Amino acid sequence: MSKITTELLLERAVPRSTRLRKIETLNLSKLQLKTGDLDPRLFSRLRHLQKLDLSDNLLDKFPNSLTLPDLRVLNCNNNKLEDVTALKQFPLLEELTYENNVYLTLNDDYKVMFLLQNLRLLNGKDITKLANHVRRVNSHKLTSKVTAHWKKFFSDQLPEKYTAEQVKSIKKKFLKSVQTNVVYGPSSLSEFTRWRVKMIAEEFLANSLGLELNSDTEPEEKTDENEEESTESPREAAEEVAPVTVTPSKRKRNHPKSSPGNKRSKTQANTEEEAEANPRKSSHVEDDPAPDKPRTSNQPAKEATPEQGAEGTQKNGEQFPKGQSNRRSSQMTGEQKNQEQDNSVVTLTPVKNSKRKEDVSAEPLHFLQCHSKGNSREDFKTQLWSCVFEPVLDSGARKDPIVSSSRTVATCGGESVCLIDCETGTVLKKYKVATEEFFSVAWTTLTMVISDSRKKAHNILAAAGRRGIVKLIHVAADFCYGEIKAHKKPIATVCFSPTQETHLFTASYDKRIALWDIGIPDCDYNFKASQLLVLETASIPLRIALVPTCPEQYLLAGCEDGCFAWNIKLDKGQKSRPFEAIFQFPGEESLTTSHRVDGLAFLNDDVVVSKSSKPGCIYLWSWSKSFDAKGKGCQRTMSAVILAELEWSTTDMSYLTLSTCPAKEYVFCGDEKGSVWMYNLSTYTTSWGSPKGKRSERRISPTQILTWPELRVNGEQPPEILVNNVVADPAFTYLVVLTSVNITAIWKKS
Repeated sequence: MSKITTELLLERAVPRSTRLRKIETLNLSKLQLKTGDLDPRLFSRLRHLQKLDLSDNLLDKFPNSLTLPDLRVLNCNNNKLEDVTALKQFPLLEELTYENNVYLTLNDDYKVMFLLQNLRLLNGKDITKLANHVRRVNSHKLTSKVTAHWKKFFSDQLPEKYTAEQVKSIKKKFLKSVQTNVVYGPSSLSEFTRWRVKMIAEEFLANSLGLELNSDTEPEEKTDENEEESTESPREAAEEVAPVTVTPSKRKRNHPKSSPGNKRSKTQANTEEEAEANPRKSSHVEDDPAPDKPRTSNQPAKEATPEQGAEGTQKNGEQFPKGQSNRRSSQMTGEQKNQEQDNSVVTLTPVKNSKRKEDVSAEPLHFLQCHSKGNSREDFKTQLWSCVFEPVLDSGARKDPIVSSSRTVATCGGESVCLIDCETGTVLKKYKVATEEFFSVAWTTLTMVISDSRKKAHNILAAAGRRGIVKLIHVAADFCYGEIKAHKKPIATVCFSPTQETHLFTASYDKRIALWDIGIPDCDYNFKASQLLVLETASIPLRIALVPTCPEQYLLAGCEDGCFAWNIKLDKGQKSRPFEAIFQFPGEESLTTSHRVDGLAFLNDDVVVSKSSKPGCIYLWSWSKSFDAKGKGCQRTMSAVILAELEWSTTDMSYLTLSTCPAKEYVFCGDEKGSVWMYNLSTYTTSWGSPKGKRSERRISPTQILTWPELRVNGEQPPEILVNNVVADPAFTYLVVLTSVNITAIWKKS
């Protein structure tokens, strides 16, 4: 490791110099420098230094007293910086670049824009306009909110004559309260907002009330810089969202009923082999889809073998988004651009269902076309399959469900995975693999060691599909840091264990469900994945769910030939296991008469919601009353104890999956006409949970049906719309609808 000396500084000066005070340009790149190598006493002699290059080193922060009073240009690319606030010691700085510092986020961009009043260029982009907005408009708004918060909740708590202890107490309470409750801007900027709110609150107390806060302030608790999703909004991603013009009009209800085959004509392949790839057909047309081609695609996917060593080892370095280098410069422009011009936001009035009383009011916010193949605006064939909301790392004490639950959702379909802000409709990030067709995504939160043995929580997204490979993406860092070649055939669905953050289940068309330990990457993203368990299935697994009361012991799977359960406890010696039980439903006398289960989720700790290919059939049944844990032997047949049946579409079309919102006791399922059926079951769950709970004799009607509005794209209506998936956030604020025509619809509960 190179150490900085006077001789080194003179040698690396551009041009070479004989005296430190004459140096104006200095190149210290690629020297493996760490923070401790930057000696403030030596740097204080560089009184006229204007340009400094510290790129390609190992710096994790800046010393607070480098004393470079004339510094105008600073390059810190390719380091390990975790904080930017020390840059305020360079007040004349005009140009700053810190690309490829994976721990820096959009929050840090906003911090430097506020701290450096002369900054014009950040990561190569002109930020003058946005910086002025941050310094003036943003500060004014936050100051007003902080002042109002004091007047409303704290102004009467401080007596006219107060002691130092009273000052300390009220200061502590106020700072905690104001940082928790003052909200402004997108949730992904919450870390910057809290930082500014704390600063403004301290200034307010010191200046307006004469309270000196810094002398006795307790150390601030360390908060995660990436505790919520980053809103880096790449220009490319913003341009890839096709504008969808919506004409609200009365829905035509006299559409002729088309056969399932006709509904698929727009996406079916021409050859017999390609036709077998489409599992979407009704069960009487195709009972056994080709497992190696699980979904319809526009063209047969070409197999591409990524570089990797032995199975279970990974090769680092795939970048997010679009496999490019981690260019934060292109991401930063999106915030301002989307404030001024959001070409993907559509507002309309939904067509209401007049047959039922609606106790839920929801309105569509956005219709996005962001998964297009080749970014084509004419692509209405790419099918969207899976979506899941990002977990919030720390929601504090906020009571607003919009804030306390994430509004960022990951969606997948075709060759891409997108992260979308549901409130603004902004595509925050987009990740593409040209040879892939993604079928499933899942989140986990890993506590990673970042540097100096310090730990930090980060959200990791797993995405998988046709190639049988799981991509692991560190979203806040815009980096796909590795992959696991999990199966030789396509992966239908993935999910993480709620109790073991590194345990990932992958269900594949090879008729196996595998449990992986994905490991925790180190600061250089080195990691090792290992296979812990293989569950053998009798048919292709389509949906999987861990039993909430015992997620480390039992797993349920909806398969092509029914619903199965496995014992997944790892203390058992058997690594490869057959299913332990198959559940029999009404009308099923044996395995030969069982139905495809293409929807599966838990409504609460005990109630299972499953949907089969039997027309109009959604069952609610009890796990505890159906599964005999004391029984011996494997492959036992157990009768599902039915609690109720939901009234749903009479279509026999498969793979229109369902979801639940346990906190609100809702079930959601889309249909073949673009509608979303919603069931509020809160009035039933109490009676079902009692020992003498009886089955509801009548089918439960939907609480509301959200009817798909009449959309027009470039003056034309898109083809017939199927709802492949519909998911609500945990607080049921947003409802994300994925369709068969490359349109993501976002509804908001009002």
